[in-house]
Amino acid sequence: MDFLDVFMPVVWFVILALFLLLYVILDGFDLGVGILSLTSPSEQQRTLLMASLGSIWDANETWLVLMGGALFGAFPLAYGTILKALYGPIYLMILGLILRAVAFEFRENAINKRPWNLTFGIGSLLAAASQGICLGTVLSGLPTDVDGHFIGSPWIWFNGSSLVVALTLIQGYVLIGSTYLILKTSGELQQLHVRTARLAAATTLGGALLITVTSPFVSETLRARLFDPAFLPFFVLLPLLGIALIVQLFRSLAMGQEVWPFVYTVLLFVLSFAGLGVMVFPAIIPPSITIFEASSSVTSMVFMLTFIGVLIPIMLFYNIYNYIAFRGKVDIELDKA
Repeated sequence: MDFLDVFMPVVWFVILALFLLLYVILDGFDLGVGILSLTSPSEQQRTLLMASLGSIWDANETWLVLMGGALFGAFPLAYGTILKALYGPIYLMILGLILRAVAFEFRENAINKRPWNLTFGIGSLLAAASQGICLGTVLSGLPTDVDGHFIGSPWIWFNGSSLVVALTLIQGYVLIGSTYLILKTSGELQQLHVRTARLAAATTLGGALLITVTSPFVSETLRARLFDPAFLPFFVLLPLLGIALIVQLFRSLAMGQEVWPFVYTVLLFVLSFAGLGVMVFPAIIPPSITIFEASSSVTSMVFMLTFIGVLIPIMLFYNIYNYIAFRGKVDIELDKA
């Protein structure tokens, strides 16, 4: 293959991984706050939670749209195959996101807020669970024919390993949502989410360990990669770094820090994504279809890169400006809630 035939698919694999990571982190705490709203002890506290998202939640989901478009343009075979295999959970994810958006807007002006509170929380939980099921199914591997087209059951995603990944991702979202609320709230509400952060950190760690232990039994490809001597040092170092970050997270929570718990949680997500990337690369449809086989033409990828190269800085600037403009604690008149 020519240099560009190898280089461009790798570049687009990295770009897609970046989009997915940004979505999971940014919309992750958004979904986490939505899930936590289901357990809020009062309407006043729930109003604070919703207010913490009021100016940023819709921008966070932009990265998911961008990732879908980039996958379609750069790896059309992967786009078609993965969507065909995951129609069920993808539809449920979209439904969850729609429920969230409708509930968020209607709740603001509703006299009886309870139905919309429940809709927002259930939509958040449904979207998070669906994303975890999609991730678990893809990691387990999708059966394809020689042309890379999906040939498995439409219920392939309905299995135990995908459920474990979904439950772990939900706990991860609750963790990052809790640490975000530690940043945005104070007093009793902040202390409540210090406790939820501790609990979510423990359950997320347990889920991650379970996924790590069971992965070699779920997929032969993952087993081969995990025990490949070339990658063994990386897979030994990765859990050690993860445990160190968890220890620092618990330490920062015990010390009453506000910024560092969120930072450590973000680093945990980055570390997890690095591990997932190394486990599947260069496959784009695990276990057999690589980025080189599923990519579009080099001309198309180069053309898209010139466009996306302008768009990414604009979106990053908008997100950063948004968070700077609305930084600080949530402060509303609770007696009006």
